[in-house]
Amino acid sequence: MQTDVQRLPVKPVVRVQQSLLANVERRLLNWLCARLPQSITPDKLTAFGFAGTVILVAGYGLSGMNRNWLILTVIGYGINWFGDSLDGSLARYRKIERPEFGYFVDHSLDAFGNLLTLIGIGLTPWVRMDVALFAAGAYLLLSIHTFLAARVTGTFRLSYGLLGPTELRFVLIGMAGAMYGSSSAKPSQWSGFDGFVGAAAFVMLALFIKQTIALARELAKLPTRSA
Repeated sequence: MQTDVQRLPVKPVVRVQQSLLANVERRLLNWLCARLPQSITPDKLTAFGFAGTVILVAGYGLSGMNRNWLILTVIGYGINWFGDSLDGSLARYRKIERPEFGYFVDHSLDAFGNLLTLIGIGLTPWVRMDVALFAAGAYLLLSIHTFLAARVTGTFRLSYGLLGPTELRFVLIGMAGAMYGSSSAKPSQWSGFDGFVGAAAFVMLALFIKQTIALARELAKLPTRSA
């Protein structure tokens, strides 16, 4: 029996990655892909990357008891990078891509993992949960814009300006290091970390609004389709 999924028109997308570390990262990923054993598959790497998210969130959550748990967060970011960056790269390297499955599952887990990450940040003694959730909402809005833009333009943007997922991980690792070296804020107080996370959220929100308006104007110029 034919399913609705089989009838969906699939438009191939072009990946655009122009972040600061994109070229260096691509060479490293190609080097790793050539050396990974056949027993390592893209699906296993996807699961490995999500496990890294769970680990880093646990580190954030436990940091209220002992700041040394932030070390676990840094390890989790490393595991997440390895799995999340290599799964699609390995599939393309081995020419075993499943574009529809990979796109759907990988980015669904990314969205869920990003939400968990910001909840974890909100569980630390340094960032208020309301600020972290505001950042989560702004990040997910920008992600939704990226997915919608890929559908209507055929271009999947992996970076904005010089920042992509890898650069963002380095920023968050740096913030974890700054947390480790600073005193905890009281729950009722606002800290510098709140200001940093809140400012980043406003930037993402502004970027979402700007990109949405710009793309809508471009799409409005397209000719109408006859029935």
